[in-house]
Amino acid sequence: MVVDGLTDESVDRLFHALADATRRDILRRCVRGELSVSRLAEAYPMSFAAVQKHVTVLERAGLVTKQRRGREQLVRTDPDAVGRARQALDELENAWRARVDRMSGLLADEGGPEEDGRDSGDTRKGQDR
Repeated sequence: MVVDGLTDESVDRLFHALADATRRDILRRCVRGELSVSRLAEAYPMSFAAVQKHVTVLERAGLVTKQRRGREQLVRTDPDAVGRARQALDELENAWRARVDRMSGLLADEGGPEEDGRDSGDTRKGQDR
């Protein structure tokens, strides 16, 4: 699946990054404004290095950008990234809806006893009347 330039690999990275609660929380915090990695690390019961790894996963997925300012690395959410995730989900939804519509069409084409003009009251097999 390719969504507006997103390859399967980039969609995989995007949803892998969003699959973790800590990373989603980092995104929410950074939407409000850029934060340093050290400031983010204060909010979680894990090491600074672990938070750095989470930020790296988000960055590789294109969900955040990091900018060095002095000794700090500032993390900012990319607002377009959420739109890319929505586009990928919309594409999946459209594909599934199309499949369901095709299946519904096939089932409607098969028809039942009521639809093909036969009397549905007699369900005995092998008897001609």
